[in-house]
Amino acid sequence: MTVADEPPIRVVVADDQALVRIGFRLILESEGIEVVAEAEDGEQAVAAVRRTRPDVVLMDIRMPGLDGLEATRRILADPSTRPPRIIMLTTFDLDHYVYAAMAAGASGFLLKDVTPEHLAAAVRLVRTGDALLAPAITRRLVERFARPAVPAAAAPHRELATLTPRELEVTTLLARGLSNAELAARLQLSEATVKTHVARILGKLGLRDRAQVVVAAYETGLVSVGAPVPAPAPAPSPAPGPR
Repeated sequence: MTVADEPPIRVVVADDQALVRIGFRLILESEGIEVVAEAEDGEQAVAAVRRTRPDVVLMDIRMPGLDGLEATRRILADPSTRPPRIIMLTTFDLDHYVYAAMAAGASGFLLKDVTPEHLAAAVRLVRTGDALLAPAITRRLVERFARPAVPAAAAPHRELATLTPRELEVTTLLARGLSNAELAARLQLSEATVKTHVARILGKLGLRDRAQVVVAAYETGLVSVGAPVPAPAPAPSPAPGPR
């Protein structure tokens, strides 16, 4: 199947403001992304996901009745459907509700004044599962709201001990907001190798995407708030040539 033959990405837009829903629908459909349902509150969003089984949900956090945070939890905990990727929508940068949603399994967040190009690109990126939206912003979010986990809370991430030294290094740098390209340059690896490391980390930790890796790294104490980005390892000295 060629790229042109691939089915369009299917999206549910959940927001209590009709103008926001209409605007997002127009933007996404102009980019060949199909909006399969709209919802004006969390209950409608949960029902729409069960009915349409979308690839991605754009979920407003603050909606009447059931809010976007609880709707996200219900959608991702529902064993009857393949869980979609969820992007949280907010009008406030570094909103603590966004952090809670990421900890619950949301894949990222966007401000509602996002540009049309960024909105469409974000939907495509998050559908692939191999890119964290705005990693530097996400890092700032986690640093502001994360708290060191108590031992009981850290139990789901005991698998950190199963990571290799290289995978721990990648996890630490992910938590510091480095992109795949930046990781590849810092570790002197190809981007394909970086993606392989990230996939293995997700599998070992039982996490869905990079956003949850960032949260886990802070909450388990692997990375501490305010710690500097580790300096790159020095490149090996070239072997002396013949004299």
